[in-house]
Amino acid sequence: MFQSVGLVARFDKKKPLKLVETIAEYLNQKGLEVYVEESLKGKVKGDRKFISLESMRTDLIITIGGDGTILRTCMFIPKPDTPILAVNMGVRGFLAEVSPKEALTAVDKCLKGEYRLEKCAKLAISAEGMAFPDALNEVLISAGEPVKLLYARVFKNSEQVLTCQADGLIIATNTGSTAYSLSAGGPILDPQVNALVLTPVCSLSVLRSIVVPSSAKITVEVPRPKKILVVIDGAYRRALESKLPRITVTCSKNEAAFIRFKENFYHRLQNRLLFRGSGGKYNG
Repeated sequence: MFQSVGLVARFDKKKPLKLVETIAEYLNQKGLEVYVEESLKGKVKGDRKFISLESMRTDLIITIGGDGTILRTCMFIPKPDTPILAVNMGVRGFLAEVSPKEALTAVDKCLKGEYRLEKCAKLAISAEGMAFPDALNEVLISAGEPVKLLYARVFKNSEQVLTCQADGLIIATNTGSTAYSLSAGGPILDPQVNALVLTPVCSLSVLRSIVVPSSAKITVEVPRPKKILVVIDGAYRRALESKLPRITVTCSKNEAAFIRFKENFYHRLQNRLLFRGSGGKYNG
């Protein structure tokens, strides 16, 4: 039973902010405690309770925006992850579940328990004794400067499996296989496939991608250059510099949880990624 709800939205457009106001008022009328992400302070009307994402320990979180808003939310909310109802007001919104006009109906379904939870694996990343935020989509390892080539050795459970010479290396979850990895030529993984996909970016070799079990421990050593950049879900980045930078990636103990109704993965895939024509039909 949901008693408190957090609202997160993109703040560069008026329509998402207006929908925040509408949903907040609707939830208040139903007697729920409503919290709004503090970055929206001064941008939405009404007497609201503003808190940071890191402090948003609510029973449900509603995101209003695109995949970037969802990824940012999943990265910074307290763990274990709160269930997320994602309203699509972005360009693609592959991870989102409902359109803005369906938002209040979706809220009612959530309050009645008429939904299912989709759990999505995350990646745990560490390097040089530092822990990074978990990744829902992917971690990108690249040279610390533009147009510099990354020379990397990739190990699976301490066994070297790949030498990579490329602009960068993506390690993605099955969820992330539909994102940057796909754009770089990687395969799409069915959500029921427990695997990770390693995809080089603009590789000098014919290698495209390698799919490994999600139980694998992936270690990436970078002999050159000495300064590299680690980017997580496009929302977090950190530069590393050492004689031999080493990044370790495993499946995280944390999982993202998304509210789902009738729509399934392949419906989203056809309508939002593969076929952009009317009704999700091929338009070529």
